[in-house]
Amino acid sequence: MELKDYIDENLISLHKSKKKEKILLELINSICKNKELGNKKEIKEAIFHREKLMSTGIGLGIAVPHARIRGITELVMAVGVCKEGINDYETLDDIPVSVVVLILAGEGQHKTYIQVLSLIVSKLKKSEVRESLINAKNEKELYEILVS
Repeated sequence: MELKDYIDENLISLHKSKKKEKILLELINSICKNKELGNKKEIKEAIFHREKLMSTGIGLGIAVPHARIRGITELVMAVGVCKEGINDYETLDDIPVSVVVLILAGEGQHKTYIQVLSLIVSKLKKSEVRESLINAKNEKELYEILVS
């Protein structure tokens, strides 16, 4: 299992917004547009409900919002990088979030969901990877860093 099997280059983006809600909505919109998912309202509700329960800001400038959605048959993720950092994203270490990885999986995809979550977090825990992502000039560079 490799990240390149789950990362779609069309779902990776640079963001100027420094607001949590705005970047989450942009990532949800991107997924729904590119993957033609018809349950955008359910996805939005699930992601924001999860954030109300507990922030998905895990520290080190990383957030991994995630949800399992009925009807999704293939795990999908969108990655957003905000060079300036998102200051209103609650995190365990109070470091502004620069990398947001939104993951959606079907209800029966528990094993794949955990494996992909583990892969992405392991990769992003490396400071040189985070720095490279923040310094990337475009989405193609972001993709190359994530799948290398």
